[in-house]
Amino acid sequence: MSENKKALYSARGLAMGGMVAAIYVVLTLIFQPISFGAIQFRIAEVMTLMPIMTPYAVPGLFVGCLLANWLGGGIWFDVALGSIATLLAAICTRRFRARPAFAAIFPTLFNGLIVGPVVYFAYVRAPGDPVSMPTLLFNMGTVAFGELVVCYALGLPMIYGLKKLPSKLFEA
Repeated sequence: MSENKKALYSARGLAMGGMVAAIYVVLTLIFQPISFGAIQFRIAEVMTLMPIMTPYAVPGLFVGCLLANWLGGGIWFDVALGSIATLLAAICTRRFRARPAFAAIFPTLFNGLIVGPVVYFAYVRAPGDPVSMPTLLFNMGTVAFGELVVCYALGLPMIYGLKKLPSKLFEA
C-alpha cells in the first residue's frame, strides 16, 4: 500500500473524512426544506469542493451524502444514486484541484445528469404515467442550476478562504 493510501486510512484521515461527512449531513438536514425536491439548493454541496483541499473529503462526501439522503427520507435509489453522483463529482474535483473554478463544474454536471432524473422518477412522475421529457429536462436543469449556484457562489469563496489557512491543517 502506498504511503498516500496509508494516510487515507490513518486515524487523522478517517477523522477528517468523518468531519466532512458530519458537516455534510448536518447542513443537509438543517436546510432540509431546500435540500430536497425538484428545485433544490443543497447548501451542504459547498462541501463537494473540499476534495480540492484534501483527499479525505472524497470518502467523507460519499458517506455524508449517503447518510443525509437516508436520514432525509430518500427512497433507496435516491440514496444510492445520489451518493454515487457525489462520489464521482468528488473524485473529479480532486483530480482537477489545481483549477478550482473548473473543478467546481463536476458537482453540477454529475448532479444534473444523475440526481435530476432520480428526482423526476422517484418523486415527480406518478407510477404508470408516461415519461414527460420537458419535465425530466426541467428537473435536470433545476438540480444542475441549484448545484451551480451553491458551488460557485458559496463553494469557491469557501475554498479560496481555506487556501489562506496553513496547509498543514489538511495534510495526513
